[in-house]
Amino acid sequence: MKIKASKKWAFLLITVFLVSIVAGCGGAGEKTPAPQNEIKLGFLGAKTGPVANYGIPGEKGMKMAIEEINAKGGVLGKNLVGLYEDNKGESADIANITTKYITVDKVTALVGDPCTGLTKVAADIAQKNQVVIFSAGATGTGVVEIGDFVYRNTMLDSIAVPTVVDWMIKTKGWKNIAIITSLNNGYSTALTPVFKDAIQKQGGNIVLEDSINDKETDFTAQVTKIKNSNADVLVFTGYYQEAALIMNEAKKQNVDISLIGGDGLYGQDLYKLGGSAVEEKVIFYCGFSTDQPSPETAKFIEDYKAKYGEEPDMFSAQYYDAVMILAKAMTDSNSTDPKVFKNELAKLKDYKGVSGNTTIGPDREPIKSPVFLQTVKNGAFSLVDKLPVNV
Repeated sequence: MKIKASKKWAFLLITVFLVSIVAGCGGAGEKTPAPQNEIKLGFLGAKTGPVANYGIPGEKGMKMAIEEINAKGGVLGKNLVGLYEDNKGESADIANITTKYITVDKVTALVGDPCTGLTKVAADIAQKNQVVIFSAGATGTGVVEIGDFVYRNTMLDSIAVPTVVDWMIKTKGWKNIAIITSLNNGYSTALTPVFKDAIQKQGGNIVLEDSINDKETDFTAQVTKIKNSNADVLVFTGYYQEAALIMNEAKKQNVDISLIGGDGLYGQDLYKLGGSAVEEKVIFYCGFSTDQPSPETAKFIEDYKAKYGEEPDMFSAQYYDAVMILAKAMTDSNSTDPKVFKNELAKLKDYKGVSGNTTIGPDREPIKSPVFLQTVKNGAFSLVDKLPVNV
């Protein structure tokens, strides 16, 4: 009996040893190398939280582009694979996700984020690891300066704002301008100086400067000041949530004024929050519109609506284009090595995308035209004007 028991224990020990060897060669305890026939792209964006209105459509645009490319044979004979983590619009989350994409998942490139501050966090990590990051929404300053692996395809504030201010003053006759900044919003604090500089250079008068904070809900005091300032128009440099609440208060106080801002106002919930108070009153600039589309944009709109049952927006279009541009760069360079195909990104010229024409300038910044001015009309986004860009 003792001899038989010893044999049984020996057998069990050998079995455990062999299992541990197998596990050590590719189990959960060790990262499995990515298949050689795949090119991984990491999505950067929020799917929950206060800026999910930007990330959710962006994810849809990215997925659609990947599916179309793979249906045509992929890139250099390899399928694209998207990875879709939710950064919740938080700096700590995007830092963790970016690090995971690069060190664990071994992505070839990162697509996103739509927010400038979050993009900077991810770009710093990407640059240090020599992985391309292509932002589909960051409009503020100090992004591509992080390094030569950092690109974007959005309408820059530095290009759009002077064009919009010219329209405000010369076309609309709005010379007396009130400005509200959201102090705990990096996008807003960076955009306000751009507007102020353009207004001063083009002969406008800043009659009021005031501030709020994101997530505040009572804007009685700010609207009262606007009412007493004799302003022709309000420039608000924050996000759509607070813009809607400001306009609700303006309607309550019978203040008849338009609100102008950047693409931070481009959120699908703008109308849900503001209703009739934002209809044809909130006007924002961006690089995309479903009205008066180019042939490329018209096809994208049709395909997107067929796939998702809704109209695309700027973020879905720019994420779509970002994937297409990355695929083009890999194809043109005959390489999936970021150190190689990044040089093709720098050469991009007059790319006819669904979000407009894009050229990457000598400073690696995108030049896009035209500037689209949009508002809300009958519960949907509607084109106000299309302004050419002279650079």
